[in-house]
Amino acid sequence: MSKSEFAQAYTERMFPDIAAPAGYIDPEFEVLFDNFAFDEVITEEGRNVPAKDRFLAILATLVGVSAVDEYALMLPAALNFGLIPDEVIELLYQAVPYLGIGRVRPFFKVTNKIFDYRGETVVDPSRSTITSESRLEKGVEKQVEIFGESIRNSYQEGPEETRHIKKWLANMFGDYYTRKGLSVAHREMITFCFLAAQGGCEPQLKAHVEGNLNVGNSKQYLINIASQCVPYIGYPRTLNALRCIQDGYTAWEAKQ
Repeated sequence: MSKSEFAQAYTERMFPDIAAPAGYIDPEFEVLFDNFAFDEVITEEGRNVPAKDRFLAILATLVGVSAVDEYALMLPAALNFGLIPDEVIELLYQAVPYLGIGRVRPFFKVTNKIFDYRGETVVDPSRSTITSESRLEKGVEKQVEIFGESIRNSYQEGPEETRHIKKWLANMFGDYYTRKGLSVAHREMITFCFLAAQGGCEPQLKAHVEGNLNVGNSKQYLINIASQCVPYIGYPRTLNALRCIQDGYTAWEAKQ
């Protein structure tokens, strides 16, 4: 088996200055993986997504599985395909409330090193749009935008001993979802990837499928995003994600 023409051209565009990174593992594996990840996955009819969305999904998936080495390989490729530093940094910001700082801090470090090496510059270093006084109100507004009116007062409901967590969650939507740099639709898409990649969060994944649908990301789009992530999370977690897409879509459709 040899590398396909499409995979060869695609890897050369991703990594113009080095050999395809999988080659450092094993030459035969390079051909096997590249033909799948950088040809078949991309060229499958009706399953492609814009390059920006593909690379946001790939980076989010790699952060979700704590794959620092693979992320370090794919970040330059994402930048070579037009992703800008502001978008990458916002992806990492968005990851923290879903994955925790313990898993995300290494990605901030390697991202800054790659930016420094490439001479990349963040265009807008101050992307917050809220104040300490407005974060709860703006957060609730974002929750309602994504999950519907029924969630408006959820931070005030439930057992008193755990109600503070719901308030923190509403504040989180104010802190992160109101930031500049990524649209709400892209934030929900990468959140879908974080949850699908780490596994064990199927109830939350299903909820965010509904959130994705509410902000304009279609069922087919989510299936296509999950398809792009197969080489990076494998089939078991992809199949779990597909089940959550179907369950979330069924629940969402029933509410329409």
